[in-house]
Amino acid sequence: MMIGPFVASMIQPFWGYLSDRLQTVKKLIFCLWILAIISSVLLFNSGGSYTLTLCFVLALYFCFQPTMPLLDSISVLSASRRGISYGSLRLYGSIGYTIISLSGGLLLAALGGIGQLPYLLWAVWVLPLLLLIILRDEPTEGEGMTLASLKELFTNKPFLWFLFLVFIISVPHRMNDVMLGLYMKELGASDAMVGWAWALAAAVEIPVFALLGKHLHRIHEYVLIGIAGIIYTLRWLMYYVSDDPWVLLVLQAGAAVTYAVFWITCMHYVARILPPQLGATGFSLLSMVYLGLAGMTGGIVGGRLSELFGGASMYLFAAITSLLGGLLFLATEVMSRRRGWRARL
Repeated sequence: MMIGPFVASMIQPFWGYLSDRLQTVKKLIFCLWILAIISSVLLFNSGGSYTLTLCFVLALYFCFQPTMPLLDSISVLSASRRGISYGSLRLYGSIGYTIISLSGGLLLAALGGIGQLPYLLWAVWVLPLLLLIILRDEPTEGEGMTLASLKELFTNKPFLWFLFLVFIISVPHRMNDVMLGLYMKELGASDAMVGWAWALAAAVEIPVFALLGKHLHRIHEYVLIGIAGIIYTLRWLMYYVSDDPWVLLVLQAGAAVTYAVFWITCMHYVARILPPQLGATGFSLLSMVYLGLAGMTGGIVGGRLSELFGGASMYLFAAITSLLGGLLFLATEVMSRRRGWRARL
C-alpha cells in the first residue's frame, strides 16, 4: 500500500516544475486526471493478477497524487489575490473527506457491495471534471520557472532545513494514517468504527482551517509548528496508554490541534518564503516529504514495531519523534532570533 504513494511522491517535484515553467495548473491537472481515470479502468479490469494490479495502482497514484499539491498551489495564489485565507479554501477538502468517509460504505452497500466500487468511483469523477472547466489559472507575474530559479530553490538552506523538520514530525503522523485501522481492528474495533475515526479527524479540522489562516500573521510559523509538535507528543502518549478502540476513536479529534495547525502553517510558510513563480515546485516538494518520504518511513517503521513489540509501541515511538521535531522547531526559532536569521526564516 505504501509503494504507490511513495513512487508518486518522488515524481511530484517534476510536475511542480513543469507547472511553474509553463505557468499553468489547469491543463496539467486535466491531463493527469484523465490518465488517472484510464488507470482506474485498467486497474479494475486487471483480471485478479497481482502484477497487473500493482502496475495499475502505481499508475493511478502516479497520475492522481501530483494533482494535490498543484491544487494547493493554485488555491494559495487565488486566496492571496482575493484577500482571503488559504484555510478558508482548504476546509472544503476536509468536508469532502468527511462526507465520503461517512457515506462511502453506505453507498456501496446500497449499490450491491464492494464489487460496485468502480462505478461509484467513475461517477464521482464527473463533478470535479465539470468544475475543472470553469477553474481559472493563476499565472504569476514576470518570468516563470528557470533553471537558475530552480537552483536557487534547491540551495535555499532555510527551506531545506524546514523540509527536514517537517519530515521528522510527519513520520509519526503518517504512521498513524497507515496503521491506525489495523491497530483498532486488533483491539476489536469494527470496520464502521474505523470509518468513524477518520471521519471525526476530518470533521474537526474544518473550523481550524476556516479560522486559523486569519490569525497566522500574529505568530511565527516555527513557533506554531513547534507547539503543534508538543501537542502531538501528548496525543500519541494517550494512544500509547489506551487499549480501548472507542478511546482511540475519540482521540482522533486531536487532529484539530495537531494536523490542521501543522499543515496550514506549513503551507503558509512555503507560500511566504518562496517567490510565486516557485510556488508549485515548493508545494510539490513539501508534499513529497509529507506523503512520500514520511509516509514510506512511517509505514515501514510502524509495521516493524507492531510486529516486534505490539501496536502500542508505535505510539511511544511517535511521541518521542514528535517531541524531537517540536523541540527542533522551537530551538531553530530561538537561534534565529539570537543570530539575526529572522529575515531568512
